[in-house]
Amino acid sequence: MDAFDEIADERRALAEQVAALTPEQQTTRSLCEAWSVHDVLAHLTMPLEVSTPRVVLAVLLAGGNFDRANERVTRRLARRPFHEIVEVLHRKAGARFTPPGSGPEAPLLDVLVHGLDVRWPLQLHREIPELRLRSSLDFLMTAPAGLVPKGALAGLRFEAQDIDFAHGEGPVVSGTAETLLLACTGRTAALGSLVGEGVPTLRDRLTTS
Repeated sequence: MDAFDEIADERRALAEQVAALTPEQQTTRSLCEAWSVHDVLAHLTMPLEVSTPRVVLAVLLAGGNFDRANERVTRRLARRPFHEIVEVLHRKAGARFTPPGSGPEAPLLDVLVHGLDVRWPLQLHREIPELRLRSSLDFLMTAPAGLVPKGALAGLRFEAQDIDFAHGEGPVVSGTAETLLLACTGRTAALGSLVGEGVPTLRDRLTTS
C-alpha cells in the first residue's frame, strides 16, 4: 500500500466498525472535547466533501480563526443522518486531499486520532498496523503548530511500549502507541494510561494550555 491506500483503509475500517452503532452510541461524547461520536465522524468527511476554496471562505467568515471555521463546517455536516455520514466516509475513503503544505502524514494522523476519539469511549478495538502508528508518531513529534499544544512535548522523551518508537530527550513518558498519539494531541483522558517521570509535566502542560 502507498500512504493514501493506508489512509483509505483506515477510513473504511472505521466506517465498517461504526456502521451498526445504536443511537445512544452515536451520541456518546468522544475524546474530542465537545463533539459526539456522530460529530467526529461528520468532521472526518470534511476533507472528502468540502473543497479547499470553501474551507478558505469558511475561515475568512470566521475572522481568520481556523478552529472556529472547522467547528462551523463540522456542525453543518453533522446535520445529516448518521448512516449517510458513514456511507460517505466509506465511499469516498480513497480521496487524496492533503492540507496545503502537508503530505499524506497529516490526513493519516487525522483519521487515526479521530478514530481513537470514537473507539475509546465506546470500548471498540482495532489492531492498527505498526507502520501507520510509527509514521504518525514521527510526524506528530515535529508537526506544525495546531496539532500539538504549543510547547507540550518540549524536553520530554516519548517511548512506545508496543512498537519500535522513541523520540526526544528528558524525563520519559511511556505508553502504548495509541495512548501516546492521544496524549500528545491533547487528549487528557489518555494520561492515566501513561507512565514515567515526564507524565506530571505533560499533564500540567495539557491541562493549563
